[in-house]
Amino acid sequence: MPEAMPKPGAPANQGAEIVSALGSRQIVLVGMMGSGKSTVGRRLAARLHVPFVDADHEIEQRHGGMTISEIFAAHGEPYFRDGEARVIAALLENGPQVLATGGGAFLREDTRKRIGDKAVSIWLKAEGDVILRRVKRRADRPLLQTADPAATIEQLITTRNPTYELADIAIWSRDVPHDKIVDEIMDALHAYLQDAPPSSADQSK
Repeated sequence: MPEAMPKPGAPANQGAEIVSALGSRQIVLVGMMGSGKSTVGRRLAARLHVPFVDADHEIEQRHGGMTISEIFAAHGEPYFRDGEARVIAALLENGPQVLATGGGAFLREDTRKRIGDKAVSIWLKAEGDVILRRVKRRADRPLLQTADPAATIEQLITTRNPTYELADIAIWSRDVPHDKIVDEIMDALHAYLQDAPPSSADQSK
């Protein structure tokens, strides 16, 4: 999995070239809570002139506006994960878009396979202290309702990172302007799509 590095002098038509090379594929952002998937995803979608979709928001809408924390509390994590997988499977059928997924979504093997078939996956990597600063004032993170959120974050990073590493591209999410992260994603996508073969769906057309 390539580590993205900024590339100066990106072509003016970089976005159009990325969209053309994607074909029917989506861009799916994966990674820990607080890694910036929704914030960066919106900016990336705007840059590429494609829709942005937040999987967690879609799940909440399909549960009558219940929050993720409320769904966890009412039904438990296994119920949530099954529903999350169904929602993401449906969203992956929508054609080109930027899709931000919840932190645990990519850990599920069937979801990873669907993403691999339908999208280019981008892991937004973040250090534990960065994640903690971003999420510590929020009460809507059910996995962080513990006595020691910092230790929980480090445990989640240790457990999850080996799976996140299976993503097609990795980008460091850190405390820099969001547009800089988007620039790095654009450069990485442009380079990746020049080398990657078309998706099987596009080859069959």
